[in-house]
Amino acid sequence: MDTYQVTADELRQFVERIEHLEQEKKDIAEQIKEVYGESKGRGYDTKALRAIISLRKKDRDQLAEEEALLEIYKEALGMR
Repeated sequence: MDTYQVTADELRQFVERIEHLEQEKKDIAEQIKEVYGESKGRGYDTKALRAIISLRKKDRDQLAEEEALLEIYKEALGMR
C-alpha cells in the first residue's frame, strides 16, 4: 500500500505541475493577444505580423526552399 501512496503522490505532483503550466500558457496566450491588439491599434496589420513571426521561426534553408517552391508554383499559374 505504501508503494501505491508514493505513486499517487507523484502522480498528483505531475498533474498539478501540468495544470500550473497550462495556466501559464493561457496567461501568455492572453498577453500575446494583447500585444497583437496593441499593434493593430498602432496601425500594423496583424496578419502580416503573424506571417513574419512564422517566417522567423524557420531556418534559412527551409525558408529558401519554401520560397523557391512558391515561386515555381506562381510561375506555373501565371501569377508573376
